[in-house]
Amino acid sequence: MSFLSAIFAALMLFGQTQDTLFKIRENGRYGFIDAAGTVIIEPQYLEAGEFHNGFTRARLNDRWAPLDSLGRLLLKRSYRTVGICSNHLIRVQLVQLWGFIDQRGNEVISPKFDEASDFHEDLAAVKFQQKYGFIRPDGQFTIPPQFDDAGNFNDGLAPVCVDQHWGYINKSGEWVIEPQWDSARHFHKKVAVITQNGCWGLIDRSGQVLQSPQFSFVENHSYGEFFDGMALAYKNNKYGFVNDEGVLAVEPIFDMAGDYGEGLALVEINGAYGFINKEGKIAIMPKYEDAGVFSDGLAQARNNGLWGYIHTDGQWAITPKYTTASPFRAGLALVTMKGKWQYIDRFGGVIWTENDIT
Repeated sequence: MSFLSAIFAALMLFGQTQDTLFKIRENGRYGFIDAAGTVIIEPQYLEAGEFHNGFTRARLNDRWAPLDSLGRLLLKRSYRTVGICSNHLIRVQLVQLWGFIDQRGNEVISPKFDEASDFHEDLAAVKFQQKYGFIRPDGQFTIPPQFDDAGNFNDGLAPVCVDQHWGYINKSGEWVIEPQWDSARHFHKKVAVITQNGCWGLIDRSGQVLQSPQFSFVENHSYGEFFDGMALAYKNNKYGFVNDEGVLAVEPIFDMAGDYGEGLALVEINGAYGFINKEGKIAIMPKYEDAGVFSDGLAQARNNGLWGYIHTDGQWAITPKYTTASPFRAGLALVTMKGKWQYIDRFGGVIWTENDIT
């Protein structure tokens, strides 16, 4: 697993709410186990997502269907695309148009939208007749279509675009922050990411600029995504961090950096990887070929081309022997050895292993 893969794994781990079922693979088919390694859903699907609020999606030929945590498919229809379960509703695409089904597979909002987002704070952004508005779970517009683009509500505000400029509205559809930015993202607690002239910065809920747009975008890296209260900030070819108060907490001085987890973040210094704390001080000396993100008290680290796991003091908890390694989640981590999937516990014990490929 590359350094970037470790970052993407961190996005999955910290950026989404997941249920404690774990995807497994047998002979190219996918199913799920629980934390004890018991197979709950037999491997039978061409592809499957991760569980959210008791539901995931499974691919059947070229179509997708919602799947619950008991292994029941909601097969009243199959869909081109299936979203996550949010507000007890699941976003689905039938041919070209989007609608919503409930947790029994009943179509509660008929497919009629050109685009649709998942529900956030009881509202979903949808595109209807070339404009974006917001609907309630009953499918009725609470904010009529009038915007050129729209994001999700978070903490009572949503980013929207008119005439190529982004600002923020409240749930009554009233402007709270006038449109002025090239793009804007939803609020995270007190701050939101805005962009201007190819750089990003941070504003507060009143629209005051906390960090002027000065941080660059990096291909294949997230920007302005907060993990453990910190977000990567890239400037002048170096990495630092801003916190969710809008303060530049760690000056951009590192050659490479990863996301924070459990108070520590991966950094590269002179070609080796170690970890810093939230003050930017070295907590684990750079001595690894690559490393990942801390979760459940452990982080992936690589030496001599193989992956293991370290404690927060930098000592090996599980010695390197894996081809790839993912962050721990709910006590288990997905690793591979000789191309085979395995789930291990925090002591390195094998909870489940893929059978030999036939």
